[in-house]
Amino acid sequence: MRAALAHEWIKFRSVRSTVWTAVVMAVLPVPGAVFVAATESLQPDDTVLGGALTLSVPAMMLAAVVGALVMSGEYSSGTIRTTFAATPRRRTVLGAKAVLVAGGLYLLALPSVSCAYLVGGALLGDGYAHGDPMPALLGVAGAFSVAGLLGLAVGTLVRHSAGAVTTVLGVLLLPSLFGPLFGDAQRWVAGISPTAALEKLTQTSDATAEAVGSLAAWPSLALVGGYTVLLLLAADTALGRRDA
Repeated sequence: MRAALAHEWIKFRSVRSTVWTAVVMAVLPVPGAVFVAATESLQPDDTVLGGALTLSVPAMMLAAVVGALVMSGEYSSGTIRTTFAATPRRRTVLGAKAVLVAGGLYLLALPSVSCAYLVGGALLGDGYAHGDPMPALLGVAGAFSVAGLLGLAVGTLVRHSAGAVTTVLGVLLLPSLFGPLFGDAQRWVAGISPTAALEKLTQTSDATAEAVGSLAAWPSLALVGGYTVLLLLAADTALGRRDA
């Protein structure tokens, strides 16, 4: 596993698409906090935490894209054959990628969202409720890691970069977009989305029970983590049965 992790780190930092996507993901939340403060667009019933992390949802989508590209990019370039030749145990390869994605995204996301909250608090002043940043910020960073693992699972199953990115973005966006079409079931449909868990963790006023379900923030994140683990298990099974 140690050698596999070293290989995956070299590949990750050698591919521009994953590096730049991760960089943009890490940078995005802070300008969002500045924009909300500059435009004075924070609603009176919202919190500084929710306003400062306005761009955390698109940032989390980029985290999912990073996870998808880590595996699907190797299939698209054909380097997956070399990877499996160097590490014949495919489960080890998937495990190393999962550790790299989850750990790397968490280490990038936690300082990013923390800085966004501090900047938002400094610029917005005392006219708004600040919310409870801890341990919520830890959960927000964890949501980025979960989204990355979800992308990794989808990338392993789809094995095509464009298809994997489209699929994982659909998983993140479609429940919220189509939830209102299901009437009273909206809270159940939209509530299963990773974006719903993120909105609850950021304590935004948009995260109402009618829109994103009545589950609390941490149980909602646990639900998303649960089906992400199941999807990773399905990806592991498919990886072992398919040819490279």
